[in-house]
Amino acid sequence: MASTHHLALPYLAAGQATKHLTHNEALKALDTIVQLAVESRTTASPPASPTEGSRYIVPGGAADAFAGQDGQLAAFSDASWAFHAPKVGWLAWVADETQAVIFDGTTWVGITPALLDQLGIGTSADTTNRLAVASDAVLMTAATADMQLKFNKASTADTATLLFQSGWTGKAEVGLAGNDDLSFKVEAGGAWATALAADGATGNVAIGHASPSCALDVAGPVRVGQYTVATLPSASASGAGAIAHVSDKNGSPALAVSDGSVWLFTALTA
Repeated sequence: MASTHHLALPYLAAGQATKHLTHNEALKALDTIVQLAVESRTTASPPASPTEGSRYIVPGGAADAFAGQDGQLAAFSDASWAFHAPKVGWLAWVADETQAVIFDGTTWVGITPALLDQLGIGTSADTTNRLAVASDAVLMTAATADMQLKFNKASTADTATLLFQSGWTGKAEVGLAGNDDLSFKVEAGGAWATALAADGATGNVAIGHASPSCALDVAGPVRVGQYTVATLPSASASGAGAIAHVSDKNGSPALAVSDGSVWLFTALTA
């Protein structure tokens, strides 16, 4: 009997007797195939008491009434099983997996790949920037309590950093740049300078260069707050150990150190 190309629906023949049988067969096939949703694609044997209208994708190596129907669409209607061979591109919702699958000509596969090579959101990804996002803001929020954004590099000599750019040119970089020390770098006059580095082995901190040799190693002169005697903040509020430069202590500049309650002055001499 002649049938349609894609769904194999039987045609009514001219002068055919009992045309309603052919018509009903076509309706049953449409009812099975259109808006396709199946119970499962892993049920190897049909259920003992199937529900009228229930549909399954027959898995490989099926038995009983499903035997020899691997990959086909099985539909239970009028107390019997009917089978339909899928075509390339057919889509089905699989209820027990809560996912959609597509027939690729050989097997049914999930239409959402488990692994994406590239993903572009609002822009194009490439082989280097496999995840690319063009957005005015990006929000990442914790699902329950804690939240971490992780950067894992392959080896100590590699880099895992946040790079901040302006006009696609690097201006600042924070992270592990070629070693396991935390560094803060800035671009200045076409060259990169280390503003701060923390030694990954000792915890020592360097300001102005990349090699801390003591707990706090500062490259170059250090500036502290500049005040007059009248404008010095409260010593107790500043805390013990706070240092300030006072420009007019007895008419000369002096360093002031807070002991937690008062400022103690040290005269500056050449």
